[in-house]
Amino acid sequence: MLSATSRSTIKKGAHKARTQLELLHSIIDESLIAHIAISEETGPVVIPMLAWRVDDYVYIHGANNSRLMRNLKKGNSTCLTFTLFDGWVLARSAFHHSAHYRSAVVFGQFTAIEERAEKDRLLNHFIEQIAPSRCEEIRLSSDKELDATMLLAIPLTEASVKVSENDVADDEQDLSIPVWAGFIPYKTVVGPLVASETMTDTPKAPDYSMAYGDRWQNA
Repeated sequence: MLSATSRSTIKKGAHKARTQLELLHSIIDESLIAHIAISEETGPVVIPMLAWRVDDYVYIHGANNSRLMRNLKKGNSTCLTFTLFDGWVLARSAFHHSAHYRSAVVFGQFTAIEERAEKDRLLNHFIEQIAPSRCEEIRLSSDKELDATMLLAIPLTEASVKVSENDVADDEQDLSIPVWAGFIPYKTVVGPLVASETMTDTPKAPDYSMAYGDRWQNA
């Protein structure tokens, strides 16, 4: 269960708050994109980054000279947001149109993973998460490549989850308006694979469907 803090307690739309740790994990694992906030001399900046979870930590990686990575390596406070959009809610009034979504916000500070073998393990974990068993076939990172990459970790000790999945919230006096009300679902689909133009032979296409469940499509 998520622990509420002054920053993670949801006040607006509190009925949409969720406290299940498993739900936080699932939102991060499905999204894999975090919008990360930093404060610079010129003002706040929010940058989208690939992000992945291993147990109770979220990891990001980037070049050593990245302004975002250098800022976060200092231990500055930040927040990460993950959002999965599930569809539009169409009401009988303009005011009550809304959306279905699942979102998570993580607060805290990043720390750097410096040990080369651990950095390699965690970066390969990300590859395995998006393409199971791929690390058995590809060339793994060289020491030079690992040294050129900064890897940062943030713990999931302070986070909030919000889910909007309610029915249309029309006012009682609007229920008699003769207009359709309901939902426009959005679904993310994955696949099928598209081969690179650089391929000169025709190895059998791998099967990564196990990583995506019912989101995978073959054609």
